[in-house]
Amino acid sequence: MSGGPPSMPAPVCLIENTDRGLQTVGSALEILQGIQQPVVVVAVVGLYRTGKSYLMNRLAGQTSGFALGSTIESKTKGIWMWCVPHPSKPGHTLVLLDTEGLGDVDKGDSKNDAWIFCLGVLLSSTLVYNSRGTIDNQAVEKLHYVAELTNQIRVKSEGARDEDGEDISEDCEFVRFFPGFVWAVRDFTLERKINGRDVSEDEYLDFSLQLKKGLAPKIVTYNLPRQCIRNFFPTRKCFTFPFPTSAKNMTQLDSMSESQLCPDFRKVADRFCTYVFTESRVKTVQGGHKVTGSRFSHLVKIYVDTINSGSVPCLENAVVAMAEIENQSAMNEGLHLYEQGMEQLKAEFPTDLESLSAEHSRLSTMATKEFLKRSFKDEGGKYMAQLAEKVANLYEQLITQNMDTSEKMCRKLLSDLYANIAGNIKQGVYAKPGGYEAYCRERDAMVAKYRQHRKKGMKGEEMLEEFLQEKNAEANSILMADEKLTDAEKKMAEAREQAAVQEQRVKVEEQRRQELQQALEEEKRSQEERMRRLEEKFAEEKKLQREELDRALSSKLAEQREMLEKGFKDRAETMSQEIEQLKRERVRNDEEKPGFLQKVLLPIASIGRDILSTVLQYKTMGKMFGKK
Repeated sequence: MSGGPPSMPAPVCLIENTDRGLQTVGSALEILQGIQQPVVVVAVVGLYRTGKSYLMNRLAGQTSGFALGSTIESKTKGIWMWCVPHPSKPGHTLVLLDTEGLGDVDKGDSKNDAWIFCLGVLLSSTLVYNSRGTIDNQAVEKLHYVAELTNQIRVKSEGARDEDGEDISEDCEFVRFFPGFVWAVRDFTLERKINGRDVSEDEYLDFSLQLKKGLAPKIVTYNLPRQCIRNFFPTRKCFTFPFPTSAKNMTQLDSMSESQLCPDFRKVADRFCTYVFTESRVKTVQGGHKVTGSRFSHLVKIYVDTINSGSVPCLENAVVAMAEIENQSAMNEGLHLYEQGMEQLKAEFPTDLESLSAEHSRLSTMATKEFLKRSFKDEGGKYMAQLAEKVANLYEQLITQNMDTSEKMCRKLLSDLYANIAGNIKQGVYAKPGGYEAYCRERDAMVAKYRQHRKKGMKGEEMLEEFLQEKNAEANSILMADEKLTDAEKKMAEAREQAAVQEQRVKVEEQRRQELQQALEEEKRSQEERMRRLEEKFAEEKKLQREELDRALSSKLAEQREMLEKGFKDRAETMSQEIEQLKRERVRNDEEKPGFLQKVLLPIASIGRDILSTVLQYKTMGKMFGKK
C-alpha cells in the first residue's frame, strides 16, 4: 500500500548507545520519514538476557531478525527497529522496538538504563515488560524505572497551569499519554493460585500489584512502583510463558523451528501476538493526534536530542515541535501540488479568465486537501493561512503572465491581419474617391477575422479597443480626403467611427465585469469548500481529544473503584480530584468552537478577491498591500 513500510529483511538500529550518549541513526529515520501510514509502535523493555528479542521476532512473523544470544552478554545495544505491514490492520504499519537490556553489568551506568526505559515509554503505544520467573516483590522492585518517570517526563512546559489556575499534577496526567502495559513473564513454572483458587494471568498481575495500607517508610517503598504502574498506564495485561524447550536446548533457541518448541509455550506466544495485534492502538501524542511514520521520526529525534541536551523530555513541547516540522512540510507539499498543476496550464497560455480561475480553484482545493491530510495541531491556522497566501500570490503572478502572453499574441495577430491595409495606405490605394468605403470594408473584414481567432486570452477585446483607438486618426484622415463624400456624410461617418470605438470600450468593460464576477463566484465556492474541510479537520481533532480524555477517565474511574473496594479511601478521594479535572477538561473540549476559522479564512478570502480585482484593473500588488 502507498505510504507503507519498505521491505525490511532485518531490523536496523534506530538509537545508538555510544560513548557520546544516545544518538539517532539517520538512515533509520529516513525509513520512517517515507512511511505516511499511521504506526502502531510496540516496544519491549526488560532486564538483559531475558529473551526480549524472541518476542519481537514473533511479532514480526519471523524466527530470526532481532539478535538472540545464548551467553550472559547483552546482544541488543541501543534501540533497534523493524517496520512491517500490520498483520491485521490494513493501511497501518507495525513498528517494533527492541531495547537494550536493563541492568547490564558491562554498562555500569544506571542513568543510561533509565533513559532507555523512558524512551520505550515515550515512543510506544504498547510497552511490553519482559521478565523471568515470577512477579514477586523482587521482580517489581527491579521495575523501579517506572517510579523514576516522574523525574524524567514532563507533560506540560514549565509553569503551565490548567484553565482553572491550578498547578497541573504531572503524574496524574500520564495515563492520558502513556502506552498500554503488558507484563510478559518468561520461564514461569508456578501454579497460578491465590488462596487456593486458580486465577487468570491478569488476576495474577493485579494481585502482584496490590497496595499495602499504611505510611511507614517500608510500605511507601513497597507501594511506590506498584502505584505508578496502576496510575500511569491506561491498560494492564499479563502473559505467563512456560519454558520454550528443555534446559539443554535453550542455547539453540534462535535456530529451533516452531514445531520444536513446547506446545504450551507456543499457545501463550500465539495469544500474546494476537493480543498485541488486536489491542495495540495507533501511536498518538498529546491531543489524541495519530502518529504516522514521518511524524514518528521527528518524535524520536526530538526526544533523543532533548535527553542529550540534559533537559527533561516534555510531551507538550515535543508535540509542538513535531507539529511545526510536519505542518511546514504539509504546506510545502500542498504548494508544490498547486505549482505543478499550474505549470501544466501555463503551456496553454493565453487562456480566458474563466478557465484560469476554474483551474486555480480546483488546484487550490487539492492543495488544501493535501495540507489537511498531513497537518495537525495547526494552532490558529498559521500554516493554512501561509499556504493560502502563497497560493494567492502565485495565482496573481499567473494572471499577470497570462495577460502579458495574451497582450503580446493579440498585438502580433492584429499587426499581421492589418499588414495588407497598412501596405495599401502607404501605396495610396485609399487616397481616391470611394477610398474610405474600401478602407472600412477591409478593416471590418480584418476585425471579423480577428474575432474568429479562438486563442486570444484575457485581453482579446481590450487589445482590439486599443487598436481601433490607435487607427482612428488614420481612418479619419482617409475619410477627410475622400472627395466622393459630402461634408455632411463625412460628419456622419466620423460620428460612426467614434460610436464604434465607444461601443468596443463598453464591450471591454462589460466583459471585464463578467469575468471578474465569474472569478469571484469561483473564489467564493473555493472558500466555502476550504471552510468545510477545515471544519471537518477541527471536528476530527476534537473527536480525537475527546477519545483521549475518555480513555483516561475510564482508567481513572476503574482504578478508583478498586481503591474503594480495597479500603484505600484516602487514595480514592485524591483520585476524585484527578477525575474532576479530566471531566472539566472534557467539558471545555466539548464546548470549544472553531472560532479561529473565521479569523483565518476571512483574510484569505480578502486576499483572493483583492488579487482578482487588482490585477484585472491593472494595479500593482504593492498598492494592494499598502491599502488600509
